[in-house]
Amino acid sequence: MPLDPFFAERLRVHRRYLIRQRIDAFRRRMTTGGSPLGWSRSAAAEVTVTSEPRLPQPAGSAHSRARAKHRRAALAWDRNELKTVGTAGPDVRITEHDVPVEGYPSVRVRIYHPDPEPAGPVPAWLTFFGGAFRIGGIDYPTTDAANRRRAVDAGVAMVAVDYALAPEHRFPTQIEQAHAALIWLHDKAAQLGIDPERLGVAGTSAGASIAAALTIANRDRTQVPIRLVLLEVPVADLTGRHLDLRATRALGIPSVIALRELRSVARTYLARASDAKNPLASPLRAGSHAGLPEAVILIAEYDPLRGDGIAYAAKLRAAGVAASAVQYLGVTHDTAIFTGVLPAARRWHSDVVATLARLHDVSGAAPRSGS
Repeated sequence: MPLDPFFAERLRVHRRYLIRQRIDAFRRRMTTGGSPLGWSRSAAAEVTVTSEPRLPQPAGSAHSRARAKHRRAALAWDRNELKTVGTAGPDVRITEHDVPVEGYPSVRVRIYHPDPEPAGPVPAWLTFFGGAFRIGGIDYPTTDAANRRRAVDAGVAMVAVDYALAPEHRFPTQIEQAHAALIWLHDKAAQLGIDPERLGVAGTSAGASIAAALTIANRDRTQVPIRLVLLEVPVADLTGRHLDLRATRALGIPSVIALRELRSVARTYLARASDAKNPLASPLRAGSHAGLPEAVILIAEYDPLRGDGIAYAAKLRAAGVAASAVQYLGVTHDTAIFTGVLPAARRWHSDVVATLARLHDVSGAAPRSGS
């Protein structure tokens, strides 16, 4: 299906940004005596990161200053997106918590309660934001607004995890924080007004990678009952083997740029190349997907990550897990935030709310993790 007209001008701006970014990176390598890394067509088969552990640059370095500047720009962009093309969230009751994580930094968790005076415990979704593992957070305006709207519209508690960002904190920090948050949510459910038997896990993009990895870690370690998993435009394989570059070519974005973007994400998140094959970094590569909870996967036609979502759904089904994958036609990776101007985004929101609300079924018919 042709790209929705809404994205045409945004695409032109994005293409210019990506091309300028690559030119700047090339110039930096030339001025520092490095050589640009050539990418052939075969590079689509697997993205290589570094073979040696990469340590984050010290605070105050040129790299850290550049990251801080990039994150400020991303936050400003996100704020403007909510104002111009998004939908503000309603007022809800919010509680904030600090969850300890053994061997790793503690993690902040924010609960968006659907009712200021609930009659009883409510279902809850542990949710993880997107941002390529290196930007974003639960305070970002579009993320905050989405959690507010979803909590109210679905009548569930949205439990947002403010996991640590890379490269200051690399894999598996984020997975360990997610696992600690899940155990904490289950153990403290009664105090939080949450039903421990009606828990779901959700995530978007990089956050969907963390959510999927969490279900694997939970199956293998703790078996907390998870009724359902919602994965929106998930990153499922950081080796890049399942990227669908037809999506970027259809947008007029050269494959080399998409490949280098994934390579940049992997280098930022992972300490070494071998981590890309770890199932907690690339859930698609797990040796077994049996015993995982039912999954709902949402993908976009003009998103190279659609290949990850399709492949992950296929893996789950092959392992006997109930999994559905829905592709939205004519739209891109970040469609869900454009609810103020795009009908497809409003449909996306409605479909997400319908999935979230499934936890209201007290029968427990949905397959559970570890069962």
